[in-house]
Amino acid sequence: MAFFLETLIGGLMTGMLYALVALGFVLIFKASGVFNFAQGAMVLFAALAMARFSAWFPAWFGFESQLLANLLAIVAAMAVMIVVAWCIERWVLGKLVNQEGVTLLMATLGIAYFLEGLGQTIFGNDIYPIDVGLPKDPVFMLQDSFEGGILVNKEDLYAALIAAALVAALSLFFQKTATGRALRAVADDHQAAQSIGIPLNRIWVIVWSVAGFVALVAGIIWGSKLGVQFSLSLVALKALPVVILGGLTSVPGAIVGGLVIGVGEKLSEVYIGPMFGGGIEIWFAYVLALVFLFVRPQGLFGEKIIDRV
Repeated sequence: MAFFLETLIGGLMTGMLYALVALGFVLIFKASGVFNFAQGAMVLFAALAMARFSAWFPAWFGFESQLLANLLAIVAAMAVMIVVAWCIERWVLGKLVNQEGVTLLMATLGIAYFLEGLGQTIFGNDIYPIDVGLPKDPVFMLQDSFEGGILVNKEDLYAALIAAALVAALSLFFQKTATGRALRAVADDHQAAQSIGIPLNRIWVIVWSVAGFVALVAGIIWGSKLGVQFSLSLVALKALPVVILGGLTSVPGAIVGGLVIGVGEKLSEVYIGPMFGGGIEIWFAYVLALVFLFVRPQGLFGEKIIDRV
């Protein structure tokens, strides 16, 4: 039972990180109807900016404080992501309003490859560390209930708490603020929102900026765990099955989908993997997403679209 709980808790913590990346997909799709294949590249680009700025600033300005370097790097990386969001809306999406969905999809694929290439050009292509002070040592929990306790990675625990706090903050932002309500109005009906004076261009810049902030937080956490490398964009794309499972338009669905996939892939790897030689964790999420596409294409919490003719 202790080993099962260790695996379960590890899956839940990984699932929260998947949910954090999936939120970027959901936010942009809700506000603009665009399935943003560039979200993984945004995570990579934000992590690269954070890693390089935190190394460059002490050299440029002559200080040694790692805390100050990290704070300045986070602010600078967020500024970069806002500029990226503005450029995407101004030069790409703004030019493709009312185009077919496949056109917008191909545009986001182009953005993804452009960001990966631009990141390599500006920041280099080495593996860069991110050190934001997350503890690396494991901790034993519930030692009174189980012999030896349950081993939990502190870094995963803190990362999951940060992801949960950000998810809660975003939920409050959408529910309680005027900008959040405007975003929801745009998500429900673009033309109706525009008719009551909500500027679509400004809203799209805001939502891409919020997605950039989510990508930055996800990039910092994943970069702290794995180092910032170009495979990070592929790790971020693990959120695609999460979105399919939870629903493209549902923030709660992104959370539940992330938890289900995080737990499912860990348990399947541990208990079923040995029967097939391992490796189930790599493809489990995609097979589960494929099953959902057959059974419930809109996901657990997605809206069922009915076209009347």
